[in-house]
Order: sequence, then C-alpha cells, then structure tokens
Amino acid sequence: MHRTDLLSKLRNYRKRWLAETDMADRLIDFVETHPDCFKRTLRVGHITGSAWVVNKAGTHVLLTHHKKLNMWLQLGGHADGNSDILDAALREAVEESGIQTLEAVSNEIFDIDIHLIPARKTEPAHLHHDIRFVFQCLEIEDYVVSDESHDLAWVEIESLENYTTETSMLRMKEKWLNR
Repeated sequence: MHRTDLLSKLRNYRKRWLAETDMADRLIDFVETHPDCFKRTLRVGHITGSAWVVNKAGTHVLLTHHKKLNMWLQLGGHADGNSDILDAALREAVEESGIQTLEAVSNEIFDIDIHLIPARKTEPAHLHHDIRFVFQCLEIEDYVVSDESHDLAWVEIESLENYTTETSMLRMKEKWLNR
C-alpha cells in the first residue's frame, strides 16, 4: 500500500504531539479514506509536503512570500502523486529556493496542518493536508526566487512574528526552539 509509510509516520507523530491528536486523527482518516490522496486531482483536498528550512546555524528559517496566498509561509507544495512525502517536500523546497544542499534533519514529521485553499479561477476551494519536515541548508545559503513567490527571506526564528502571526507557523517556531 503506497500510503503505509505516511500512515506510520502520522501515527508516530500522534503519539509525540498529544495536543495535536485531533488534527492527526483527521489526517489519518483522510489518508485511509482516499487512495488518491497524493494527487491534486482529488477535488476535496490532497496531501502536500512542506519544508521548514533552517540555515546551517539553525537560527533562521527560509520563508516564501507566496504569490497566490500573499502570505509569508514555509516552502512546500503538491505531492503530485508522490507517496514519499519527505521526498516531495524536499523537491518543493529545492524548486522554490534553488538551494541544492538541503538535508533532512529527521525522517519524522515535524508538523502537520490542515488548511483551506480558496477557490481560484477553475479550481474550487479545497483542503491542503500538509505534512512538514525540517531541512537544513548545509552550504551556500543563497537562494533564487521562483515564479511561485513574490520574495524569499532568511528570517530570524526568534523574530518570526515580524513576518507572520499564522498559528501553525508560530507552532513550528516553538517546536524548533524547544527541540
């Protein structure tokens, strides 16, 4: 079953982050219910992979000023059918930043989130069931702004609130600082 690895990771996540049990249960149910959960053609929503990218020192996180959503967020996007969601998150981080020297800090899920994506053009409103991993930039931290972003910025994690007050972003900040 192509969903086995993700379900195992989600169950481990659920055990570690008890305050997020409800969201973890919703995600597990979604993955179990939808064999095509990794495909963006699933209109009710789909699995996405995101990357909390930290610099070599671990003091800054790379954020994108997302064009479609007009918000500062972590890098990430659609799995496009890839059930290896860690690989999908890495692919998205490299595509959106141009940084080739990213390495997963862990194979375990760092954070999860379920959020509504508003309707746009021919695409109806739908949910992103976001699976987030931590990646660290090992060498050159120079980035390239992709077509999906207004801008990118290395943001001091301690000062994240200067860029966003979005709940899940602040939750990731606290997880990173308290690791």
